Amino acid sequence: MTGLSDSRAAILARVRSALPQSAPLPDVLTAGRWQTFPDPVARFAEVLATVGGQMVRVPDLAAAGQHLQSMPLWATATVRCSVVDGLGDSTFDLNAVTDPHALENVDFAVLRGHLAVAENAAVWVTDETLNHRVLYFIPQHMALVVPASRIVHNMHEAYAQIPVGRHRFAGFISGPSKTADIEQSLVIGAHGARSMTVYLVDDLPDLPDTVD
Repeated sequence: MTGLSDSRAAILARVRSALPQSAPLPDVLTAGRWQTFPDPVARFAEVLATVGGQMVRVPDLAAAGQHLQSMPLWATATVRCSVVDGLGDSTFDLNAVTDPHALENVDFAVLRGHLAVAENAAVWVTDETLNHRVLYFIPQHMALVVPASRIVHNMHEAYAQIPVGRHRFAGFISGPSKTADIEQSLVIGAHGARSMTVYLVDDLPDLPDTVD
């Protein structure tokens, strides 16, 4: 046993001698170390287009409605749903739906987002405005409506505005569903929405639980 103990001690000693020198952790709270952009709205639009979505900036919901009505995907949607008052219409009463499986045939959903992130075109969404979280994933096409005042440069700024633990469900969505696992070929709409439009609306109140 002594020989085994000596061998073990020798091996561990050699491992310890090869360890890299420790370094202090970065100060994540120091301002100026995170990526920012001269025009975060333009950056958001650019990245969103790269991942298969589109951004439309409008002054108010009326202008968003005009754009929505001009979209063939909305006009031809047989089953559609909007949880944003003043934007689009619904072909069924969402509040009357008790089983989320009943939403499997939704063609187009218009939903609210809390804030948008310029660096990765992500939109933070929660269950604040709808009773079935599956609507963020199951529609064929989706539009997210976000106040233009709530676009931030990076995820660090986004998390600073998120009230942690207030919702049963919350997450970030960036563009339509996609995968490139098979033969390195990008497929849009693999496991969720096949298209996503983000409306950045200038005249739109914040949702009540976003941190200032």
